[in-house]
Amino acid sequence: MDSDKLSFWLNRWLLTPDGDKFITHTSTLLPVKTATDGIKAMLKVTDDADEQTGNAMMAWWEGNGAAQVIAYDKEAILLARATGIASLSMMSKNGQDNEACRILCATANRLHSKLGKPLQKFTPLHRWFSSLKPAALEHGGILAHCAEISQQLLSSPQDVVVLHGDLHHDNVLDFASSGWLAIDPKGLLGERGFDFANIFTNPDLGNPEHYVARVPSIFKQRLEIVTEISGINRERLLQWIIAWCGLSATWSLECNDRISVQIEIAELAIAELSV
Repeated sequence: MDSDKLSFWLNRWLLTPDGDKFITHTSTLLPVKTATDGIKAMLKVTDDADEQTGNAMMAWWEGNGAAQVIAYDKEAILLARATGIASLSMMSKNGQDNEACRILCATANRLHSKLGKPLQKFTPLHRWFSSLKPAALEHGGILAHCAEISQQLLSSPQDVVVLHGDLHHDNVLDFASSGWLAIDPKGLLGERGFDFANIFTNPDLGNPEHYVARVPSIFKQRLEIVTEISGINRERLLQWIIAWCGLSATWSLECNDRISVQIEIAELAIAELSV
């Protein structure tokens, strides 16, 4: 992303840089302040269609469980900046996993409660799962089991909502007095159990050295908490965890990354499902 694009949005929305920019594989982000009242914000500019869909979702939520959108125009979004110092990943790592899990569940419930038809078509969840079956045919084993369960779930969806799609410990941030709010959604439409399933692989999925989600006692405690707060049937939640682990493992295989975290979590869920 060239600096001219950043300058365009800085000038258009009367912003001043308030830190160093950082670049992901899809977007450029820059901490800023509004020139008129000095509000701390984050400017995100992207040419990626999926990220732009996520931006549209952030605007649609209107701060209901998600970070407040100050300005939005397809390829650029200006969000209130998270200024709190707490981290759900660190909470889970430091013995506060139950509290972190409850925060994630409460956030998911808020996001899923948004009423009204989205102004933009979001991606049906079954499209995201399209790569799981071919991977299962190639690799077999537990992926075949994950693929079979995912087909059952997707053929009979329940409680279809606008999904965050990537609701994990590092995508729900501490906004100080505004509480815990979500960022970086993927723009999906599907059964709400999918968002809750994401919780079970994290924070280990992005940081395998944490070794939290794979502890059997923690997995069981999370299962109780998520079932209680989400109201989702325990068996169906376990099925979504298995399906999600299979999909996540498929993506990791495509990138030649290890899949040990997803396999361990899937095995825990399968064991609980047979109890």
